[in-house]
This record gives sequence, structure tokens and C-alpha cells, in this order.
Amino acid sequence: MDRSASIARAGVVGSGTMGGGIAMAYANAGIQVTLLDAEGAALERGLGIIAKNYRRSVERGRLDPAEAEARIARITGTLEIGDLAGSDIVTEAIFEDMVAKLDLVRRLDDVLAPGAIIASNTSTLDIDQIAAASRHPARVLGMHYFSPANVMKLLEVVRGKATSAEVVARAAGIGRLLGKVPVVVGVCFGFVGNRMLFARAAQSERMLLEGATPSQNDAALTAFGFPMGQHAMMDLSGLDVEWRIRQPRGEVRPVSDALVAMGRHGQKSGAGFYRYAPGGREALADPEVEALCRRLGAELGHRPRGFTGAELLERQLYPLVNEGIRILEEGIADSAGDIDTIWRHGYGWPADKTGPMAWAETIGAPALVAALDRMAEETGDETLRPAESLRRAAAAGGRIFEDPKGGAA
Repeated sequence: MDRSASIARAGVVGSGTMGGGIAMAYANAGIQVTLLDAEGAALERGLGIIAKNYRRSVERGRLDPAEAEARIARITGTLEIGDLAGSDIVTEAIFEDMVAKLDLVRRLDDVLAPGAIIASNTSTLDIDQIAAASRHPARVLGMHYFSPANVMKLLEVVRGKATSAEVVARAAGIGRLLGKVPVVVGVCFGFVGNRMLFARAAQSERMLLEGATPSQNDAALTAFGFPMGQHAMMDLSGLDVEWRIRQPRGEVRPVSDALVAMGRHGQKSGAGFYRYAPGGREALADPEVEALCRRLGAELGHRPRGFTGAELLERQLYPLVNEGIRILEEGIADSAGDIDTIWRHGYGWPADKTGPMAWAETIGAPALVAALDRMAEETGDETLRPAESLRRAAAAGGRIFEDPKGGAA
């Protein structure tokens, strides 16, 4: 029998949006979960939001009242780390700070049985470094949920260098138990999905400096079939969140950085790339942001120009595809099909286009190589140069991938 099927109790550290959602995912699967937070007010707020979410589901007719109360009762809040002692798995969902995560892993080592899994929900940080803080690094791995964690299907199971095969299998089994679609990936910045997303974000931002507007960039992606564009998505997740992720890497995004400095953090602050009516979610084009883009572009020496819809789409998606091919070359993802699964279930890739790797085959290696080389020449950005296996496929005149589920050719 799969050991994950016999899980009796889970622990979650951090009662914010992600931690609360992960706790709900366990409760929804009938599993008792202990939710730990260091601050009483934060814990009370998190438990209140969880209860409110369940009762809203009852009001909408999606959940039986008795079942909602049963799920609420499966979640126990605590301020004491010792209360996690009986957990089969503990997932940390605290803020993205390596020092804090390392300290937490050491403290978990002191209270958990050696066979308990320690999982990090980090979206970008180095799992190998986190695991090195444990006396039992073989039990540490990443389990990267997507927000809202109680709804979104994708789960990136991040295997570290020291993670045992048994722990990886158990984590994937737990994911399936929670109704997720688990995909095992390796360690690098952003793993698979976010690493590719950052490649798209860099080009979306650069085009703002070259004359495009947030609305134009996003319209190209929604016309392709995405539920929302890059800038609207960043407003939803929080520009300050993305800014904090970039700081340790020294990555500068002139427009995004300026918006954060102005206190425009996205929907939660009423303004980001777009502006929002009080309490509203409709993204409204903001002339102030468009003027900011023009000013920053001029200061950086960009000559503004117009873009066709096809250009806007290619600049945002071809680099994303190219990064995915590099990920395959490095062995971070096991197959092109895994990457497509990640983007379909976690990032809104339109289902009728299967996924970025399958879509790349419809474009063809020669066209991708020519376009990426042209982009690199026009922008001076050498990171846009085609991946080596993509160049080889173009030269050979064959498929980019060995087969629909295989790796790069």
C-alpha cells in the first residue's frame, strides 16, 4: 500500500493565504491538520478566513453545512511548534526568506519523528540549501502549491540532491490524495513554472519601455487563450511579492520597481500596472502608468515604436518556450509533457493548445530559432539566443522533442 494513503495528520506552518489554502486542501481530503503561526493575531485571522471560505461555499450551494463544519473542525490552530510532533508531513508556508526557513527547518528537526517529511512551499528558493539545515536532509523536499492552494490542481514536487526516492514518491502520493496533479521537478531558481514565467515577465516589461502598454501586452495573451495577461496576473499576486523575490538576485525591472516604490502593489493596494475601483477587481488602464513607461523608456535610451499583436505574442511566448527547452537540457524537468502539464494546470495555458512545448512543435524549430536570434539582435539581450538543442533541431530539420512525452532532441 502507498504509505501516503495512510497519512493521519499533517502540519502547516504559516497561516497566511498559502498556508491557509494548504490546510484546507488537507481538511478537504479528510486529514487532520495542525496550523502553526508565530503570532496569535495572524493565526486568528487565518482561521477566520478559512471558516469564512467554507461558509461561503455553503451559501453558494457548493458544500453541505455539516461537511463544512467537519472540515473546519479538522484544522487546529496553535502557537506552539511542539504541537506538530505527531505530523506525518509538515509544509512550511512562511514568507520567502531563506534565513527564516533555515531556522524553521532546524526547529522542526527537534520535534518531528525522523520519518516525517519536511516540505517547503517556496516558489523560488534553493531546496538543497533548505535541506542542508536538517539533520535528515533525505526527508526534505519542495512541495510548491499554487494559489489558491485549496483550488489549484498543480503541485510541483521538487526533489533535492539529498531527497530520497521514497520521500519523493510519498510526496507525489500525498499530492494525489489531495486531488492535485503532482509533477516532479529538479532544483533551480523558480523550478519549472516560475522560471519560465520570469522569462516571459522580463520581455513583457521590456516592451513597456519600447512603446507597448500593459493593456496591449495582456490583450495579446488573452486573445491567445490565457485567462489573464502578465501584468494583470502580477497585479493579482502582488508586485511587492515579485519585487522581494528579485532582490537577492539583483534583477532590476524599471517599471515594476517604480510602481512598488510608488506604493502601487496591485489589486490589494488599488493600483499596480492597472488601477482598480475600491473593492473591485476589474483592471482599468491607467494613463499615469503609460506615461511612466514612456518616461522610463526615454531615460534608458529606448526609441518608442508600435507592436503588432503577433509581435507582442511572440516576444512573450517564444522566450518562455526557449527557457523550457533549456530546463529540459539541464534535466530540471523529465519530459516536455511534464512542462506542458505544469503550464496547463498552474498557469492557465489554453487547453486547446496543449502546452508550450507541444505548441512549439506547431511553430517549428527553424521559425523559433530565426525569431529568437532576431529578438536578441534587436534588443541586445543575449539570453534570448536559442537553446542549443533547439538550434540542433532546426539544423536537422526535425522535431524539437524526441516524442510528445520525451525530452529535447
